[in-house]
Amino acid sequence: MSAFDITQAFLPLILVIIILGITLYFVKRYTFTMKGGKRIPLKIEVLSNQLIMPKKYLSIVRVENKIILLGVSEAGITLIKEFDSIDLPEDTLPHNSAQKKSFYELLKQNLGMR
Repeated sequence: MSAFDITQAFLPLILVIIILGITLYFVKRYTFTMKGGKRIPLKIEVLSNQLIMPKKYLSIVRVENKIILLGVSEAGITLIKEFDSIDLPEDTLPHNSAQKKSFYELLKQNLGMR
């Protein structure tokens, strides 16, 4: 095996690695561009999950200042309802588990049921 054969074998590998590196650079640079082209990640918090059936959940998620009710299963994620102007008390945040409300209480509160 000569040096030419080794170069011929590794040249496609090196070209593929370079192409993947360039692609990764552009994907990182141009994803999540919003608000004037600045990269600002969304603030997303999962407030509560409730198991309905095996591998099927209802989830209450806060994205920025909106509350979203999602159905989560193996097949995908479905938007059930979006709440625009609901102000949740600070005790519903995930890091404060001492006074954390249950999923059912959050759902009743956000749907206006008492």
